[in-house]
Amino acid sequence: MGQRGSVLLLGGAGQAGSDTAALLRRRYPELPLTIAGRNQDRARRVADELGGATAVTVDLARGDLGLPAGRPYAAVVATLWDSRLNGLRFAQDHGVPYVSLSSGMIDIAPEVTAAAQRPVAAPVLMASHWAAGVITLTALAWAEEFNRVDTIRIGAILDEHDAGGPAGLADLERWAEVTSAGYARRDGVFGWVGAAEARVELPSLDGTTVTGQTVPILDVTSLSLATGAPNVEFAFAIGESAGTRRGDGPSVEVRIDLEGEGPTGAPLRLSRYVVHPDGQRPLTSLGLAMGIERLLGLRGEAVAPGLYTPEALLEPRHAVEQLADAGTVFVDA
Repeated sequence: MGQRGSVLLLGGAGQAGSDTAALLRRRYPELPLTIAGRNQDRARRVADELGGATAVTVDLARGDLGLPAGRPYAAVVATLWDSRLNGLRFAQDHGVPYVSLSSGMIDIAPEVTAAAQRPVAAPVLMASHWAAGVITLTALAWAEEFNRVDTIRIGAILDEHDAGGPAGLADLERWAEVTSAGYARRDGVFGWVGAAEARVELPSLDGTTVTGQTVPILDVTSLSLATGAPNVEFAFAIGESAGTRRGDGPSVEVRIDLEGEGPTGAPLRLSRYVVHPDGQRPLTSLGLAMGIERLLGLRGEAVAPGLYTPEALLEPRHAVEQLADAGTVFVDA
C-alpha cells in the first residue's frame, strides 16, 4: 500500500473512532489499524471486531502517549479532543500525518501555532468542521453550478439522541461554555454575532421548525474563502429529527441554501437537504476516512507537510458521490 506502520486512532473505541476504523477496514482490508483508548477492554473489543487490528492503552497527558517506543505509525488521528496537543506533537516527532476532529473554531489557535512552528514536520489536517468537512465539500460541489456565489446559509438539525458518545457530548458542552455567540461573514466582513441575534428557526423536511443558533464553526471560513461569497453562516440545532417523528429513529438533516448568479448571468438559487437516516455518524466517519486515505496517498499522492483543511485536500464532487454511496439522500427543498 506504500505506507509504513499503523494508523493510530486516538479515541478509537468511541463512536467517531470505531466507525472510522470500520470504514477504513472495509475499504482497505490490509491497512494496519491501532485502536487507542483509555479503557483497554473497550479498545480490544473494537480491535477484535475489526480483525487484524491492535488495541493499546493511551495516556494523552504524556508526550509519548504512553505507547511503547519503536513502534512505527503511519498517521495519528485524534477522534477526541487532543487538549494538550500531545497527539499532534507525537505525529510531528515521528513525521507522520495528523488529523484533528474536535478542536472547533474556538480551540484551533494552539493547533495552528504548533503546525506553523514546525511546518515541515508533518501534514496536519484540521477537520473540526461539521461532519469532518463533508457538508462544506457538498456545498462547494453545488456551488460549481454558479458563476458567482453571494450567499451561503447552512442549517443542521441534530437529533437529541444522536449527539454522540461521552467525547462528543463533552465537546458540545465545552463549546457552549466558551461562547453563546455565533460567527458569520456578512457583506464580506468576518465577525461575531451576539447570542440574541444568533438565534434562528431551522426548517425540517417535514415542515417542523427547530430553534437553533448561528455557531462559530470552521465551515464558515472554509466556504467563504473557497467561494468568495461575502455572506456565509452556519446554524445548528439539537432537537427531535424528522426520522424520530416518523418512528424510524434519529436522522440528520442539513439544509444548504446558495444564492448568486447562474451561468447565463441570471439570479440563481439552490436549496437542498443532505439527509441520512442513520444520523450524523456515517457522515463524520466518511469525512475522516476520506481525509486519512488522502493524507496517506491511498487516493492520490501522499500529502506534503503543511496545514490543511478538508477542501484543500478533497475533491467536492467525489465527496458527494461517496456520501450517496454511504446512504445519504439529497432532497430539493
